[in-house]
Amino acid sequence: MPASILVVEDEPAIQELISVTLARNGHSVTRTANAAEAYKAVSEALPDVILLDWMLPDGSGLAIARRLRSEARTREVPIIMLTARAADDDKVAGLDSGADDYVTKPFSPRELEARIQAVLRRRTPQLSKEAVEIEGLVLNPATRTVTGTGERLKMGPTEFELLHFFMTHPDRVYGRAQILDQVWGDHVFLEDRTVDVHIRRLREALSPSGHDKFVETVRGAGYRFRSAS
Repeated sequence: MPASILVVEDEPAIQELISVTLARNGHSVTRTANAAEAYKAVSEALPDVILLDWMLPDGSGLAIARRLRSEARTREVPIIMLTARAADDDKVAGLDSGADDYVTKPFSPRELEARIQAVLRRRTPQLSKEAVEIEGLVLNPATRTVTGTGERLKMGPTEFELLHFFMTHPDRVYGRAQILDQVWGDHVFLEDRTVDVHIRRLREALSPSGHDKFVETVRGAGYRFRSAS
């Protein structure tokens, strides 16, 4: 599944290389060249991953990472630090600031994509491209297919995203507002009852294989996807 990625890099050539490579891999890319632009971009829409240069003209990547980790809205956004500093002390400083990973320049496009997928699996598994399986229900993000006990199940794109989120976060109860933020995205304003409609459609899509019973309504709290029958 493609991710929305914020690139914070002040070197035009490096910014272009990273952005073009990410776009070729299917990601949605927002480019910024300094701390002020980065904060503005994050305030407008929360990215799935931030690629953050260590040295910027108006501040340090370390300071940006610490600020993002200190605020509730941005605390869980994966951050990968990009820098030419390769010393162990520098790597420790980058990770201590709140970065999830540390990539030293120069790096290969394949390495960067692998690092992105790794932090997505850890922080936001619903954005990973890996297939997920629960009790005979298999969802494959790469082919955008869902099968239940070997039978192909048909569902709309929103139901697919909803199911992917549930299957990568099983057994936890999520309120409607949380589901809207996770599936529809930050800064998308919809009625909470929109979730109810898509939950009903998801259950209908899962009913041929009997997996609709895994989608549970928790009265007064929200919805949960069970990991076992």
